[in-house]
Amino acid sequence: MKTKKHPVMSLTEIQEKDFDLLQEKIGIKFKHPEYLIQACIHRSYLNEHRDFLLGHNERLEFLGDAVVELAVTEYLFNEFANPEGELTNWRAALVNAKMLASIAYEIGMEPYLFLSRGESKDAGTKARDYIMANLFEALTGAIYMDQGYEMSQQFITRWVLPKLEFVLENGLYMDAKSRFQESAQEIVGVTPSYRVLEEEGPDHDKLFKVGVYLDKELIASGEGSSKQEAQTEAAEAAVKVKGWKGPKVNIIRRNSGDPI
Repeated sequence: MKTKKHPVMSLTEIQEKDFDLLQEKIGIKFKHPEYLIQACIHRSYLNEHRDFLLGHNERLEFLGDAVVELAVTEYLFNEFANPEGELTNWRAALVNAKMLASIAYEIGMEPYLFLSRGESKDAGTKARDYIMANLFEALTGAIYMDQGYEMSQQFITRWVLPKLEFVLENGLYMDAKSRFQESAQEIVGVTPSYRVLEEEGPDHDKLFKVGVYLDKELIASGEGSSKQEAQTEAAEAAVKVKGWKGPKVNIIRRNSGDPI
């Protein structure tokens, strides 16, 4: 019985992804480009390319996750005198998967991913967004391994920290349900309610469609594998429908001489 052979990626195929261009985009020239390449290798790719010369990106992702959180924490701590709980919420909004995925797309990293044939078909899905968020963290880890914390911090300062203004203006430091509820109560004096509109699938694989209402008016709906997820999707959609940005945040700037 013949053993099935797995394809091996050639140097030519690596060059086709043009990692020099990616380095230009992020403004960082790697001393060891293999870190950059490994940051882009999803575990699924190695299932079809067992003999590939590099491993997947999960260890770099693990490292990058910590580096991103530290750099963002340092910035918030040094720049703002707001209470710890508020800074924690701001940080969470800056480093969550949705935000990091959006930044990875903004950089244009998707074409550099090494994916299995099956994963390659999932463009535009939540699964792909999750992979993109992990890719951003892995890239940060690669930068740290190649050039240290200072360069990693510069990278985060360029791509992540500018999103804080958008986070604060749009109330993204709050979860969608809280944001919509506070806005609804403040603007129209009504507390939103949620109702299941549809429910389908077997018990182990349910899909819920939930509507969010102000009084008897259906504002928006959302879907998810749980009622909570569907409610969150509905609230996010409702915020967009209404154009509500959430409550105004009180920003307290720190001066260099302020006590900790």
